[in-house]
Amino acid sequence: MAQVDRLSGVLLHVTSLPSYGGVGDFGPAAYAFVDFLAASKQRLWQVLPLSPTGYGSSPYSALSAFAGNPILISLEKLVEAGWIDQDRIEGLQGHDGPVDFEAVTKWKLPLIEEAAANFIDRASDEQRIAFQKYCQENNYWLTDYAMFNALRRRFNFASWNEWPKQFALREHDALTSVLNDHGRDLAIEQTIQYFFGEQWSAVRKYACEREIRIMGDVAIFVNYDSADVWTHPEIFELDDERRPVRVSGVPPDYFSSTGQRWGNPLYKWGELKERGFDWWVARIRRSLALYDSIRLDHFRGFEAYWSIAADEETAINGQWVKAPGHDLFQRLKEVFGELPFVAEDLGLITPEVDELREHFGMPGMRILQFGFSDRGSHLYLPHRYVPNTVVYTGTHDNNTTQGWWRDDCGDTERANVQAYLQRINHDGEIVWAMIRLAARSVANVCIFPLQDVLHIGSEGRMNTPSAPTGNWSWRYRADALHPDFSKQLSALMEMTDRDGYEEPVEGVDAGKPTEENSKRSELGSLA
Repeated sequence: MAQVDRLSGVLLHVTSLPSYGGVGDFGPAAYAFVDFLAASKQRLWQVLPLSPTGYGSSPYSALSAFAGNPILISLEKLVEAGWIDQDRIEGLQGHDGPVDFEAVTKWKLPLIEEAAANFIDRASDEQRIAFQKYCQENNYWLTDYAMFNALRRRFNFASWNEWPKQFALREHDALTSVLNDHGRDLAIEQTIQYFFGEQWSAVRKYACEREIRIMGDVAIFVNYDSADVWTHPEIFELDDERRPVRVSGVPPDYFSSTGQRWGNPLYKWGELKERGFDWWVARIRRSLALYDSIRLDHFRGFEAYWSIAADEETAINGQWVKAPGHDLFQRLKEVFGELPFVAEDLGLITPEVDELREHFGMPGMRILQFGFSDRGSHLYLPHRYVPNTVVYTGTHDNNTTQGWWRDDCGDTERANVQAYLQRINHDGEIVWAMIRLAARSVANVCIFPLQDVLHIGSEGRMNTPSAPTGNWSWRYRADALHPDFSKQLSALMEMTDRDGYEEPVEGVDAGKPTEENSKRSELGSLA
């Protein structure tokens, strides 16, 4: 990621918007949130992966590394476009309350499919040309994903390895039969992805016009039950039956005596390297079509990853295996030029991981909540930062700052917070104290979860790692974005030089504001 001017942003996943219909989407609430960011002088909107989700509805547990999640499509926008009638979307769940993903999927997807069918039957010649262009530009993933999803429905949403053998193994005659016999189903799947692309592009354009860029998220691994593994089994560590040989995770640590067994199939990095990392090139190409910059989740896995035998129940007996991170990022740099990446370098980080990140100029992440436990945690505090850093008060995996202070902090952490910050006299002061701390740091970028901006407690936590239920469902109330929050953030951004202000050019009277000497920087280095 190229060096950037000082700026600030907000972390909020799209599903957390108070959209009509029970889940956040690309409708009016997304545009209202962009307006809030602009009024607050924020220049980044960070989202979690926008991929279609599998079991557990986690955005990090995707059915495809390339496709978009259909439930993010706005029904209201489909009505505006004429692809479904208003009366078909009346009486749905409202704007407030947590997301019930099972219920939303049950009633929303059929309406989106209905709209897609209407598009196929009613689209004008001009609209058909635009759709065909989209399909051609995205053919490197779209056709296979459409087949994967159509077959998944046909076989009652079973994992692809449980399908009849000829489909699981992608035998030529079987795939030909899908293309010949299920053409309309495939066209509906492709149209749904087209709707996703059109609506998300419109939101991005609206944000760009207000000088706000989108930071996306790319998980290093993919799900076994995904279009990616089904389509490209040759690049994953699978046996002759296409079952995983070794899987991903992290070793035992302070937080878990047995480590974490994630279970994602591992890449055949040697095979990928011989192919010029073609799959990764395609994946990043797709990501850069969706986002302006990208957070690389579990960055340390690009230097070395924890490899666990697939038949192991825990992560204890794994081993570190080197990954060709230098070769991969060099290839990506050759294809895309300057890499707009942020490295999620949390956890057990070695000098080799730091060297890989620094070699390609990627900023690392620092989480303020991590900085107060003991002396070894001080690398997360601002006096240890360098400018090429992205600082967060917390992330989607942390409690909110208010919740952390009230529910998670022990006596030692509380005492250290009091020593490092101006004294916290009551619980309400902790959030803005931490936001100010991040904003005043030398880190070029600081990002706040919206829950912190809104002073929300533990009830607003997005994800508790390893918790089996209750994650990803938080949404803010439709009336929550009060102008007072914008005023506070805006004033802080001005005083910490994160509002995009440019110094007056030499020879221009600094006391007389002009359009030229007060314009905002374009943030082009993020694109």
